[in-house]
Amino acid sequence: MKLITVIIPAYNEEKALPMMFTRLDNLIKNNPKYDFEFLFINDGSRDKTLDILRKASETDPHISFLNFSRNFGKEIAVAAGIDHANGDAVVIMDADGQEPPELIPEMISWWEKGYDDVYAKRKTRAEGWFTRLTSWGYYRTIQLMTRIPIQVDTGDFRLFSRRAVLALRQLPETDRQNKALFSWIGYKKKSIDFEQQKRVAGKSRWSFWKRLNLAIDGITSFTIAPLRLATMAGVLVAFAAFVYIVVVIIQYFTGISRAEGYSTLLAVVLFLGGIQLIGLGIIGEYIGRIFNETKGRPLYLVERFHRAKIAREHSEKKSKELDQ
Repeated sequence: MKLITVIIPAYNEEKALPMMFTRLDNLIKNNPKYDFEFLFINDGSRDKTLDILRKASETDPHISFLNFSRNFGKEIAVAAGIDHANGDAVVIMDADGQEPPELIPEMISWWEKGYDDVYAKRKTRAEGWFTRLTSWGYYRTIQLMTRIPIQVDTGDFRLFSRRAVLALRQLPETDRQNKALFSWIGYKKKSIDFEQQKRVAGKSRWSFWKRLNLAIDGITSFTIAPLRLATMAGVLVAFAAFVYIVVVIIQYFTGISRAEGYSTLLAVVLFLGGIQLIGLGIIGEYIGRIFNETKGRPLYLVERFHRAKIAREHSEKKSKELDQ
């Protein structure tokens, strides 16, 4: 029987977990042809999330949990889940109830047909208009900046084949944007639509600034297009300055009067200074990422890891088959 590992990052989700457990139990009952492991990544929660997961794992043989030493962020939590997932296929989804686990059987059916990355595309979003607009703009912007096809209007909710998971494990960069990495590895992809639901409890912890930082990380870690744009801007400004000098010389020798004054000079200096600062800022973003990578620190630290009974049995069975 094939094992499906479901990775579920969780940060302060004590109110949402009981409902999630119920829906996951129904997933098991309605799909007896597969074994399921539910791998929760506790990302340094400050509420009772860890206690709930610990108690649930004592009675439920399908629940695994990995507890970080502190909060490392969702992108790192997903990476940790991929590192520890031993399933024949791996699903990533959130713990807040917005992504329906009832869609997983359809994902599995497409995986059985040979697809390596079955990703869920949102037909509608539960967030406000500003979040929808900025998300729409971000995906289209990064798509214009790279030759690699980017899946637009998608999140982390998707299923990976085993070989896709092994490919992702080879990408250890610190500044991660998982959705860009999911596109980068390639392989055979399939899109399925779903209606994003409202959160079961609480509210999103993704503020505007967190989303902005994630967008910057995604662009600067996935493409050097901003550096090229800065170079092009410098070339255009230099060309414009050269043309202006030629015009000034012609005016001088032909006796044409020229507009002079402090305000004109100040405008030119401020414009050129702004272009230079933008260029330096872009270069600084990339240097900062080089600095983070050269430190060689681990992506995360694990305080405790509990492997579900059904996952341990599946691993032991595979080991015996290999020995034979």
